[in-house]
Amino acid sequence: MADPITLTAGAIATLAFQEFIKSGAGELAKKFTAEAIAKMKNLRELIWNKLRNDPDAASALESVKQGSEEELNDVATYLKSAMKKDPDFASQVQAIAQEINAGKLVDNSSMTQNNYDNARGWQTKVEGGTAFIGEIHQYGQDKPSRP
Repeated sequence: MADPITLTAGAIATLAFQEFIKSGAGELAKKFTAEAIAKMKNLRELIWNKLRNDPDAASALESVKQGSEEELNDVATYLKSAMKKDPDFASQVQAIAQEINAGKLVDNSSMTQNNYDNARGWQTKVEGGTAFIGEIHQYGQDKPSRP
């Protein structure tokens, strides 16, 4: 069996606070199993119990619970520091995060596209981040630009 992937503090913080960032429970249920969603709560509680004694970290955690994506980076920084200082905590957090990540639902839907007459088409499935799709054409002054 392959070794599990080590998740970064940022990825772990995103998994833990996924419910509060960008999507509600309905969107979350489309991406994760019920067991994984339940473990997100356990991960949040573990992180909260570790970081709550630091006033700055506690403030960042409260902001993230209110939906602040900007504070998520701060939580990740505090989490990374706590994981470096306490290897037992780090292994607990990693284990729960691995279980959550394993509970991601895989999109097995198919896409069909028929292109005729030398046409091109792009089909993509993007999960987060920015996708740059297609081609950019730049013509000289002697050729008209494409609409």
